[in-house]
Amino acid sequence: MLNILDQESGVVIKQVKELVEVLGFETRNKYEIYTQSGKQIGFAAEQQKGFVGMCLRQILGHWRNFDIHVFDNQRQEQLIAHHPFRFYFQRLEIQDAAGRSLGYLEKQFSILTKRFVVYDELEHESSRMESGLFRIWTFPFKRNGKEIARISKKWGGAMTEMFLDADTLLLEFLDPTLRPNEKAVLLASAIFVDLLYFENNQATFSIGGAFSD
Repeated sequence: MLNILDQESGVVIKQVKELVEVLGFETRNKYEIYTQSGKQIGFAAEQQKGFVGMCLRQILGHWRNFDIHVFDNQRQEQLIAHHPFRFYFQRLEIQDAAGRSLGYLEKQFSILTKRFVVYDELEHESSRMESGLFRIWTFPFKRNGKEIARISKKWGGAMTEMFLDADTLLLEFLDPTLRPNEKAVLLASAIFVDLLYFENNQATFSIGGAFSD
């Protein structure tokens, strides 16, 4: 899957929702990953199972400790994204299937914006994401002032957004020099953005959603 990702100028990430979530009961987060032409190339799934994992999802939401595993269509593990428990300055650490670090992103303090810094496998700053108050559904990643990638949430219609909340994200790779590791970190970042800002389906219908952590 990572070889395919390296050849693409963007991917579509579609959240898979279960009927019970209409009632506000959060289940394990699951996503399908497609090329922009509509070919599925993989999927991602939260791995915390069992009663304890279920309770933490209901009580702590995206602040909890969790792992997201990314697989190809043959169910071969490609990436592991680990989120340690934090109330603020949240962090997502991305590894390949062999456990090698590919980089991480960390939330920065902000009041009127959503802001992350992305680091590469050598812990050097790779890019920054900053999304303002009136750009609730757009997340640009910039390096040296130039936009290198963008995450955009697709509007699914009022009923879908309010009740089913099945998010669809477009991740565009705008810099042709992006390395495979960087694209993998950006893919994990897109899933993280969905968990932080759209897991609570009411966030997108209030200005408060722009301030949510």
